[in-house]
Amino acid sequence: MVASARQLWVGLGFAILGAVAFSAKAIVVKLAYRYNVDAITLLMYRMLFALPFFALMAWWAGRGQARLTAEQWRRVLWVGFSGYYLASFLDFAGLQFISASLERLILYLNPTVVLLLGWRLYGRRIQPQQALAMAISYTGVMVVFGHELHFDGWVTLLGGGLVFASAISYAVYLLMSGELVKQVGSMRLVGLASLVASGFCLVQFALLRPMSAAWVAPEVIQLSLFNAVFCTAVPVLLVMLGIERIGAALAAQVGMVGPMSTLIMGVFILDEPFNAWILVGTAFVLAGVYWASKRPRLG
Repeated sequence: MVASARQLWVGLGFAILGAVAFSAKAIVVKLAYRYNVDAITLLMYRMLFALPFFALMAWWAGRGQARLTAEQWRRVLWVGFSGYYLASFLDFAGLQFISASLERLILYLNPTVVLLLGWRLYGRRIQPQQALAMAISYTGVMVVFGHELHFDGWVTLLGGGLVFASAISYAVYLLMSGELVKQVGSMRLVGLASLVASGFCLVQFALLRPMSAAWVAPEVIQLSLFNAVFCTAVPVLLVMLGIERIGAALAAQVGMVGPMSTLIMGVFILDEPFNAWILVGTAFVLAGVYWASKRPRLG
């Protein structure tokens, strides 16, 4: 329960800032692509610069805690690969082909993907309210997707497919990490899994790119540093501070400002188009995600 009005507003402020900062990642990535850099190199720099923050997070949250067992380490490796490395790589790759606004809308389908995977893998029943919510969300994405497909054809199809695959990868992580979060703690798990993901990104660059590919425009370094600090590390802290004050449910609902902030930043920073198709699609996605996230009424 919220202790005071001041605590409520402070918590809301943290949650909103965290959601906006997370969503700004797509804008920063799109800006970096203007300097002739590929997804593998860009992701490597982001994770390299964020690595010290992940290490500090894992150390801080793990103080006085029991060491991880071999089984827990295996699960951390899997979580780091699926939820942080693979999901991030697919997302970065997809942003080469679609707008930041469409990318954010597709990623916000994540709660519906979790529901579908839970039904397919574990036989969890999907309530009628949740099914309707999914239909609303996917209708919204298809409105925007169809509009962009009309102009860019297969490029939009490729980019949208990569970002949706990213959402699936992250949903798999959410489903598989539930028990591990209880054992390890959320902040410690995020720190450790992100360190694992950083290692995968660095190894991927070393195997697939010559070292000369690391020589990029100064603007790419600056944008990657900004991405690592203000769109990766800081938002994690802000969201956790928000959850601490207002609870996870309200923080998740507040997080839905993300797509709208990406839409606005895309228009003013990237000169992306703003029209009725995008506005209607965004409204559908947010409404569907809100419904999907609510606990279905019983009886």
